[in-house]
Amino acid sequence: MKKIHILVTTLLLGFATSCKEQLDVKNPNQPTVSSANTETGIINLAQGAAYINGSKEIKTDLYDGVPGYFWSGAMGFHELMGDVIGEEAANQFGNQIGAPDYVLLDDGTKVVNPNAPNTQYALIRQINVNSNQGSNPLFHEWWYMYSLNSQMNKVLTLADQVAFTGDAKVKKATIQAWAYWWKGFAYSRLGSIYYAGVINNADNGTNGNFVAKEKLIEEANANLDKAAALLTTTSTDYTAVMTLLIPTFNQVGKGGVPTPDMWKRTINTLKARNLLVNTLTKTMTAAQWDQVLTLTNDGVKATDNVFTGRSNQNGDFLAPQTGTVAAKATGDPSGGATYKISERLIQDFKTGDQRLANNFTQRATPWIGESSRGNAFNTRWALVDGGKKLAGVITLSDRNPGATELYLAGSYEENELMKAEALINTGKLEDGLKLIDAVRQVQGAGLAAVAGTGLTADQAKEELRRERRVGLAFRGLSFYDARRWGVIDDVAKGGGRKGAVIVDKTGKVTTNGTINYNFLDYWDVPDNELVYNAPASGSAPVKNPK
Repeated sequence: MKKIHILVTTLLLGFATSCKEQLDVKNPNQPTVSSANTETGIINLAQGAAYINGSKEIKTDLYDGVPGYFWSGAMGFHELMGDVIGEEAANQFGNQIGAPDYVLLDDGTKVVNPNAPNTQYALIRQINVNSNQGSNPLFHEWWYMYSLNSQMNKVLTLADQVAFTGDAKVKKATIQAWAYWWKGFAYSRLGSIYYAGVINNADNGTNGNFVAKEKLIEEANANLDKAAALLTTTSTDYTAVMTLLIPTFNQVGKGGVPTPDMWKRTINTLKARNLLVNTLTKTMTAAQWDQVLTLTNDGVKATDNVFTGRSNQNGDFLAPQTGTVAAKATGDPSGGATYKISERLIQDFKTGDQRLANNFTQRATPWIGESSRGNAFNTRWALVDGGKKLAGVITLSDRNPGATELYLAGSYEENELMKAEALINTGKLEDGLKLIDAVRQVQGAGLAAVAGTGLTADQAKEELRRERRVGLAFRGLSFYDARRWGVIDDVAKGGGRKGAVIVDKTGKVTTNGTINYNFLDYWDVPDNELVYNAPASGSAPVKNPK
């Protein structure tokens, strides 16, 4: 089994480039920038840049093991704030970043966030300091995505210096498309969570020209377009390069080498996501819905290969037990599950949904966390390792090496649900509902069709909301949705969740509660960056004014 070629060099971050202590990587069998000016070297560099620099721990003394790497840690913060999971552990303030301001129980009791300073807004402003280093939850996604971008800048520079064999033009274009794709991916994530950031195309170092989040999304889409423009033809040389770029253990299931057309459809799906999740639903215009439809109509198909990740025994990319949010949410909440399954996720499954039956089990008594650490994480549910083997039903977590398929970017389900949402919001209810039914069928939900049942627009939107919560669980989209739907807003401003299931500290179950999340919509720039890279004159604000 081919291992990932690891490359760790100086990063883009001011924090990383300014510290006297640099990364100490001395494995002579792994590539360095100086050895990457050959065809084999640049492929190794490009692979390691994506799967190590962009996903795995880079400097271990900045972390203490929880939440872990990018796909379990940084994505864990998203799912905590999206109320798919809860957390009692205090590492990286995980128990606090997803704690709502208050919950109202059926008996009228108001339980406030027990963690001083009691609101997520105040928490973020208190803990976003450089001295917290890796304990700062705002630090992780910034670090990984700028590390990914920095290394892809090196790939693009070196691509002009390499003498390729065979069809040199195709091979070079494939390497360049790979680099632009991952740069687009990085800026997509940065612009979808941070209030501002830096656009940097330099091989080394950074700049202090901070731009607004909207500019980051524009840069993301520009890089994705550059990648698409380079994907002109399928050839043996294209396939040969892609086969080497994608780790062998990821080339399973949907993770096989995509054709150029498949890759371009993934790009369209990601561009649709960039528009949808960064626009409040209530402000979406007809032109924007049409744009989502245009992109998703040429987005990921059910038969397409897409970018996925899998674990292997060595944990080269993902560790079987801890490499994903789902893996860290698997098992009994009183035992090995760091993340606890949210009652609100379970609440969103419709009666009879086989995905619930296959993947979750209900405890005889609720798990009750330490009440001084949270007010909404208590749960009666556990995620089953490997599922219950119901035929034809999706398995959400399997901690056997290589068993779980993690979608790194877009998927067929996400594409179809974005298309369905656009259709429903432009009056084509039946067409949208048919797509929701199709996604449920693909995942083996076993639910009766909702198309053709005379649903109103509001009812159709509720079907869409529930299906995005359930069908895209653990894929890092829940917070984006809660933000654009207004769920994270203060109840006093029309936000929050009503009719919520909540388990109180005594184990009593509330079925019609209210949750006031009141979360910050876009994070401030991490102080870990600002201490070493002060904003230049004319920069956009680096702190969300909310």
